[in-house]
Amino acid sequence: MRELIIDEEFRFLLPALDKNTYAQLEKRILENGVRDPIVVWGNTIIDGHNRYSIAVQHDIPYATVEMEFGSRNEATIWIILTQISRRNLTPMQLSYFRGVHYMADKGSFGANSLFTKKAIESQNDTLCGSTATRLANQYKVSRATINRDAKFAVAVDSIGRSSPDAKASILSGETRITKKQLKELMAGSDEEIEETALRIGDGTFVKQKPEKAEPVDANGLDGPDNDLEDSIDAAVLEATEEFYANL
Repeated sequence: MRELIIDEEFRFLLPALDKNTYAQLEKRILENGVRDPIVVWGNTIIDGHNRYSIAVQHDIPYATVEMEFGSRNEATIWIILTQISRRNLTPMQLSYFRGVHYMADKGSFGANSLFTKKAIESQNDTLCGSTATRLANQYKVSRATINRDAKFAVAVDSIGRSSPDAKASILSGETRITKKQLKELMAGSDEEIEETALRIGDGTFVKQKPEKAEPVDANGLDGPDNDLEDSIDAAVLEATEEFYANL
């Protein structure tokens, strides 16, 4: 079989499967084979990491389908849109992926620039311009939400660099973290980020008292909410704003 490459940065983007879900996937593959092809860019996997791992472990044949991208940022955006299209993400995960999408569109994805403090600080604390507006329209959220999404992604990714398990715990909702804690974390040192990740990992991290909800734009949008056919539906939008209000 064709040997494929697992790119850790691409895999790092994807929500980790819990043990039960992974076991169910493994059971289905053992019974029925790998029914969905592994999506690759060259020899690098961009979708199907779990299927590939199971197939290799049990020596099960698999098919591949190739995609063409002009850059890693383009591949990253494809991964994000594919995940969102599956519609099985929590509001927190949707927020993270929108933030990743913004950073990838701005060319801030890569081994030396993925969600660094400098990348977000370069936006002068307020994300603006055509990219933020376009993504706000695409996802039917406000530009303020895109702003929060990017900062949220930066903070979560910083924690994830120290502990992927801690990142997974935050995105799954198992660990609750407030806006104040996230802001303090981004202003802190690498050692403080690492300490937070360790406390999340060993279960000693404690969520602070919920903060007062901040007001959002009227209807949570920059423009009229007429057509949600190609974007996130109204229920998800409402859940996203509620997620931010309750952080």
